[in-house]
Amino acid sequence: MTKLLKDPTVLIRHISRVLCDIAPSECFTGNPGSFPSAVLLLLGYHCEKENMPEPCLILNKRSRKVRQPGDLCCPGGSMMPVVDPALAKLLTLPGFPLARWHCWQDWRDRHPGKARQAALFLATGLRECFEEMRLNPLGVRFLGPLPSQHLRMFQRVIYPMAVWVSRQKRFVPNWEVEKIVHIPLRYLLNPSSYACYRLQFSPYLKKKFNRHIEDYLCVPYRHEDEQELLWGATLRIVTVFLDTVFGFRPPDVASLPVIPGILEKEYLTGSM
Repeated sequence: MTKLLKDPTVLIRHISRVLCDIAPSECFTGNPGSFPSAVLLLLGYHCEKENMPEPCLILNKRSRKVRQPGDLCCPGGSMMPVVDPALAKLLTLPGFPLARWHCWQDWRDRHPGKARQAALFLATGLRECFEEMRLNPLGVRFLGPLPSQHLRMFQRVIYPMAVWVSRQKRFVPNWEVEKIVHIPLRYLLNPSSYACYRLQFSPYLKKKFNRHIEDYLCVPYRHEDEQELLWGATLRIVTVFLDTVFGFRPPDVASLPVIPGILEKEYLTGSM
């Protein structure tokens, strides 16, 4: 694992190979009546430790003007029916991210339906990332899709697509994003980085979801003198990635130190 984290070329090749082995049927599943969204699991050599770059996960912190305010999330969002299918076709042209993916030819020949879905969700994720943080869609390397995640609170299915950001070092958040947060992969691969997020639901949410208190796995992380908390669907995406690529599984939540929290009604609506 240490060798992988020290050599970006070896790391990128390893991630891409492992994700290419995931069966397409595991990546694109959804429930009738749910709304599809695509996000990008952004990875790159953007973290510095003693002035030495190291691989990290690049996340957005959601602003107070959107739902789930203050959460760390993979950038992305809902599909645009006309725009994204057109962008998906562009991604398959020579020189574009999907055409450069070494599994693309095999997917297109053996799983044409899933290949079209991969193109569509990657197009959605790239467009949303450009809007949210000015990610250069031509400056990324597509590494492969990950299994979908289902949001119970929002009746939504998230389709994560892993990409590597090679050259871009600066991002420009829009109004939906408070700031960009970089978490080193070595930190996420350390069992002591995890905690139990004990959430108490407000009376409104308790009635709506029939829940009072629930425990969730979380990762507290100090960034720019602020304590951030990675949890929920985004952390599920991350832990699936870590398990698939590195064989790492976090400790059982029942054995971890507790961080208390309260979930208010504004979590569903945002606060303008």
